[in-house]
Amino acid sequence: MTSNVYFAGIRARTPEDNKQNKIKRLFDAAGLAQVITKGDLVAIKIHFGEHGNDSYVNPILVRPISEKVQSIGAKPFLTDTNTLYGGSRANAVDHLQTAEDHGFCRTVAGAPAIIADGLRGDFYSEINVPGKHFQRVKIAGEIAFADSMIVVSHFKAHLPAGFGGAIKNLGMGCASPLGKAEQHSTRPIFNADLCSGCGTCMDNCPNHAITVRKQITAINYDLCTGCGKCLRLCPSHALDFDWFVEVPPFMERMTEYALGAVAGKEGRVGFFNFLINITPDCDCVPWSDASIVPDIGILASTDPVAIDQASYDLVNRHTGLANSALQTNHEQGRDKFQGVWESTHGSIQMDYGEKIGLGKKEYRLIEI
Repeated sequence: MTSNVYFAGIRARTPEDNKQNKIKRLFDAAGLAQVITKGDLVAIKIHFGEHGNDSYVNPILVRPISEKVQSIGAKPFLTDTNTLYGGSRANAVDHLQTAEDHGFCRTVAGAPAIIADGLRGDFYSEINVPGKHFQRVKIAGEIAFADSMIVVSHFKAHLPAGFGGAIKNLGMGCASPLGKAEQHSTRPIFNADLCSGCGTCMDNCPNHAITVRKQITAINYDLCTGCGKCLRLCPSHALDFDWFVEVPPFMERMTEYALGAVAGKEGRVGFFNFLINITPDCDCVPWSDASIVPDIGILASTDPVAIDQASYDLVNRHTGLANSALQTNHEQGRDKFQGVWESTHGSIQMDYGEKIGLGKKEYRLIEI
């Protein structure tokens, strides 16, 4: 069975075609009003962006979604979960301050912000899933208890998942920190011969798991959460993951968590993917690098696998941008995400998502 994915391109030459109006038309075309009932408490799952990052979905573009939800007679709230690795979103107080600093408040985005897993990330519900890695997953309480949900994702590259879209926003983004730790369980390895001894990894490790003297001497895997920050920052490329052994199971675990995030909400979840500012990194990093392809547009669907597959295909059809982190695969049709992170295989998310019943890879792209 083919899932419908609705698409609005980035170009606009009239007021009717501004992004806010396109979002409202996408909401209607994708039938997202049908996933919401009058009186629902509706989670708008968003990424508020790490302090220093500016490539997250603009809250002005979230407002039309909030308004459409309110027009049905439901009550939307903006939400995200606390981080595993520290930073400006590791507890609800800092997280809400970051959200407010970035404009995610009622006056701009049209709905109040609530951190879904509580003050310190320990408010969650255990949800049953039929996975090979998990039978129960830890989903943030306010997401688990919401009546329905609209998942708003900034589509971009990601280490180690290949890309971040709807599936990652569900799996990693709806999990408590303990759930995030269960998914990662992916530990870096190091090559001391490449290490310059600069100490960047040690100084930036959120869990103080790395020791550096003249070179890397140890990684304490009891402290390491597998967040990958050291890989991104190492100027000598002395740290890496075992991509063939550890990363595919990580992506399967993340996808099983995505299944848990929508469990009990069958027919009650809708999705937007924003193919704007398609950066090489997650919005969790405290910076925003140049886009790897031009802005493309906005997609909406009720199928998380189909919307990610369509987004993945659209990005790869474009020519990669010079003066970006894209090292290879600039040509149309080549995998841009592997052009940034050469060992990634983002397609695992869609393949495994279809296998476990999260959605369908086959889609019909309908431009509005």
